[in-house]
Amino acid sequence: MTETPNPHIIDADTLTGEMRPIRRVVIALGSNLGESLASLQGAVDAIADTPDVWVTGVSPVYETEPVDSPPGAQNYLNAVLLADTTLAANRLMDRALAVEDAYDRERSDVHNAPRTLDVDLIVVGDRRSDTDALRLPHPRAHERAFVLKPWYDLEPDAELPGHGPIAELLAKTGVEGLTLREDLTLDVE
Repeated sequence: MTETPNPHIIDADTLTGEMRPIRRVVIALGSNLGESLASLQGAVDAIADTPDVWVTGVSPVYETEPVDSPPGAQNYLNAVLLADTTLAANRLMDRALAVEDAYDRERSDVHNAPRTLDVDLIVVGDRRSDTDALRLPHPRAHERAFVLKPWYDLEPDAELPGHGPIAELLAKTGVEGLTLREDLTLDVE
C-alpha cells in the first residue's frame, strides 16, 4: 500500500517555478477489442512516461463481463493504476485521451461501445469537476466492481470522495462477473 500524498506538500515546476500540490491519482484501464493486454500495458507505459506523473502501483488484471454494453460485446480486461502527480486534472485528462487515441480508440454515439482502450480518471486528489470534459470523481466508479475491486487490491483502506470507503462500496456491488486473471500481469518500468 502506498501512502496518499499530503495535498499541502508542494512541488515546484522546474521551468516556471510554479508551486503545485502533489495529488494521488486513480486511473481505471479497460479494453475489449484487439490485443487488450498489450493495450493496457501500453497505457501503463504511456502514463508512466508522462512528465510530472509517478506511477506507484498497478493492480492485477481482471476479466470482466461488459456492463451496459451493446449485445454481443466481448469481455473486458480491466486494471487500476495509482500514481502521484503535480499535473492539473484537465492536463491529466488530456493525456488520458491522447493515450486512448494512440491505441485507435473510436468514439461513437453507442453507449459503452466496445473499445481498444479506455483510460478513465477516477480520482485526482480532492479535485471535483462536473463539466462535459471532466467529471471528478468519476460519476459511476462507486457502482463499478471492475474499478472498485482492482483499486481495493492496491489500497483496501481507500475512500472514494463523496461515496465513502471502497471496501463498503465493493461489498454493495459484489464481484459477480469479475475473474482474476493470474496469468496476465502489467508491469511498471
